[in-house]
Amino acid sequence: MTLRVGFLCFPGVTQLDLMGPAQVFASVAEVHLVWKRIEPVQSDTVITLTPTTTFADCPQLDVLCVPGGYGTDEISGDQEVLDFLRVQAIGTKYVSSVCTGSIVLGAAGLLDGYHATSHWCALDVLPLFGAIPVAERVCVDRNRVTGAGVTAGIDFGLTLVSMLFDRPTAEQIQLRMEYDPAPPFNSGSPTNAPPDVYSKALERFAPSMERRLEAAQKAAAKLAAATRIRSLA
Repeated sequence: MTLRVGFLCFPGVTQLDLMGPAQVFASVAEVHLVWKRIEPVQSDTVITLTPTTTFADCPQLDVLCVPGGYGTDEISGDQEVLDFLRVQAIGTKYVSSVCTGSIVLGAAGLLDGYHATSHWCALDVLPLFGAIPVAERVCVDRNRVTGAGVTAGIDFGLTLVSMLFDRPTAEQIQLRMEYDPAPPFNSGSPTNAPPDVYSKALERFAPSMERRLEAAQKAAAKLAAATRIRSLA
């Protein structure tokens, strides 16, 4: 039986959030890039991605994944996107994300009561949606699997492959990709980055963090209102 893995492919997506795990799944699954329309989507770099299926035509996925990127601020308030995620989540085996994609899952009401992770500069947003933030590379809570920032998408993909198949399968993919990290600097997280590097990063990210918080607060308010209406129905 074919394993179907779908990645939300939206304007402003961080392409490595998507392509890292997509490369992991490429040899063991049918991979779909899903968006509203089949037309080129600009990532947050010069790279343009082309969706392979629309919301309307997307088959039921076994793994639903929302990557991150600056575009998540907009889609966390996009009802068409959130409705698609909610419907797919009913039948999928795993609901997942990479980086700030977890905020979109939260906005769809899919992380309430779940432990989840995100990019380190977005963890504080998750409680707005009832999620329990954890500073882990990959977080697994029941059928919710979330990855931290950007490069963690590869770790996320390998972890999920090991859960869907077995460890040897994941290890073979890791070897094929020659995924053997040896970064030139020990500055990949707030816990090990030099203080001056961390402070400059916070200064640089401050405007986007403010925009993200504002967008998340609006999305959380909409979700709460919708939940109240459903409870009264």
